[in-house]
Amino acid sequence: MVDRGAGCLLGGALGDALGAPVQYLGLADIQREHGPEGVLGPPKPALFTDDTQLTLFTADGYLRAWVRGKRTGEWEPSQMVWHSYRRWLITQQQPAPERGAIGLLADERLYESRSPGLTCLRALAAETPSTPENPHNESSGCNGVTRTAPAGFAPSAAIAYDLGCRFAALTHGGTGGWVSGGALALLVHLLAVKARPLREAIDQVIGRVLRDDTYTATVLTRAVVLADEHDGSSSVRVDRLGSGWTGPEALAIAVYTVLTHPKPSQFVDAMRASANHSGGSDATAALTGNVLGALHGTDALPRDWLMGLEMVDVLDAMGRDLGMSAVNLDFNEDRYA
Repeated sequence: MVDRGAGCLLGGALGDALGAPVQYLGLADIQREHGPEGVLGPPKPALFTDDTQLTLFTADGYLRAWVRGKRTGEWEPSQMVWHSYRRWLITQQQPAPERGAIGLLADERLYESRSPGLTCLRALAAETPSTPENPHNESSGCNGVTRTAPAGFAPSAAIAYDLGCRFAALTHGGTGGWVSGGALALLVHLLAVKARPLREAIDQVIGRVLRDDTYTATVLTRAVVLADEHDGSSSVRVDRLGSGWTGPEALAIAVYTVLTHPKPSQFVDAMRASANHSGGSDATAALTGNVLGALHGTDALPRDWLMGLEMVDVLDAMGRDLGMSAVNLDFNEDRYA
């Protein structure tokens, strides 16, 4: 499980870096720039977007809540993640860490602005956090779901889903925006923590999502149907599920891609399929990487891709801390105290 925690964060970052250079290009333009097969690997260095930056701050906030809960009995993960996102906002407003900065705020590599979305910036500049019950906007954009994977290492499936919803709702108040966040967290939990078979886990996620949002459940169900119809003789067409600019579409594309590429040896092909389309390539590839990393662990990740990935040390360490927290193994809790 510890290794799957690292695999989840590293896989997501690899997908993010793979899709980042082509996220605003149509498929024809991608093929014109990168050849008929499209983009085949992350650039060197492999730089990720604000999606992975915020995933790190999600993990940091959750682990701070976990350590605080263990030591004091106070359990407020949504509030802690809200404060963590506000710390990320500082990295977008200042050129470098202030003297005496600690934790992620002390890492100068995070002070790179990767063109974050206005929805996130505006939501995090508000005085109070948004919630599913009291949303501050109606956005269902994909930038809510792309950072909720760390919630999958919560103590139970129910808590993972609830936290994923609440973490996404801090910036994206549309139902699809936060339900897809809960769906990803639940899927990660079922794969990485409960070790459920892939198809069984996806079916359970759809059943849970159906209680909150029919549209998200429908899009995910369509992903399963299309995967069942795929016979392996033709190329995977993720565009049949949309462009991936919304949370439900992005997650559905990831589910479809993982179902058609379920083996560890298919990781690279899955990432390429999830990135080479007209739409949110960074988001769809990042989610695909999160899920495959949670399913298979780090052995599935290509070493040549990892060698060029920025902040691989932090992603690996924080992912392992998430895994260790889930099974109550000792780790350096003082980093999150």
